Amino acid sequence: MGRSDRRKILNTSNLVIFGLEKIQSFIYTWPNIALMNKSNLTRTSSLILVGTLSLLTLGSVSASTAGYLDETDMVGVSFWIATAMMLASTVFFILERNNVAPKWKTSMTVAALVTGIAWYHYTYMREHWVATDESPLVMRYVDWLITVPLQVSEFYLILAAIGAASAVLFWKLFGASLVMLVAGFLSEAEIDAVEGMEYPLFAIGVLAWLYIIYELWAGEAKEKVSDASEGTQFAFKAMAGILTVGWAIYPLGWIMGQDGENADALNILYNIADVVNKTAFGMMVWYAATMDTKASSSEE
Repeated sequence: MGRSDRRKILNTSNLVIFGLEKIQSFIYTWPNIALMNKSNLTRTSSLILVGTLSLLTLGSVSASTAGYLDETDMVGVSFWIATAMMLASTVFFILERNNVAPKWKTSMTVAALVTGIAWYHYTYMREHWVATDESPLVMRYVDWLITVPLQVSEFYLILAAIGAASAVLFWKLFGASLVMLVAGFLSEAEIDAVEGMEYPLFAIGVLAWLYIIYELWAGEAKEKVSDASEGTQFAFKAMAGILTVGWAIYPLGWIMGQDGENADALNILYNIADVVNKTAFGMMVWYAATMDTKASSSEE
């Protein structure tokens, strides 16, 4: 083992110890912080936040072993910015969860899960890019396979919060999102078993996405949200708009990637799209929750 390897192991060990000490200090001082905070965060949120800090430590250790990010590497920088934005959004949604009515807490939790899971995956995608200079296709689709159905379920949760949800709508949206993702991955992963089927699979994925759009703008979801408060309707439409316009980036990216010469631009495009589609989407959930909570409080 060379001197540089021993130094890397020592630095990693020191980073782990530093992170654990910070988490331990946070646990010990948290009761005093909670008493000083007007929002009076619950024990559940405390544990969630500690878990987030623990993952932050693990992510930092993982990233430190992959090498240094070249500041002139715009793709790597976009991965870095996306990672930071996802983490900041996660912490924000966890903290704001305590300021909304109980019926909205699940929606806020899911919003935090979406950005939290994305942040965790982005730490590894950033590491993969720095180490190999190759697109992290599989990792990206794993992230989408988890976060996209969660995002789609937010529409159901909003309707549930106003007492207008149905299990049938949930399964239609959830199923369509899975079809969209699986078809998209098979069309892009260059798997021998589906060679020559790339365009039909891509078409299936696009059709599933268009079906979700139809349900939100003209189907059952549209009908059920019509009786909601003004703030909830605004947030619902904004979320549907993000799903329509923001998600259009992904099929465009698929088309760009067919010649194999736009890997850098494609990764930057996907990273920007993920940040907008996940954080802005969650912000609309937060807006609906806060507006409805304020409206309910004023009525009382």
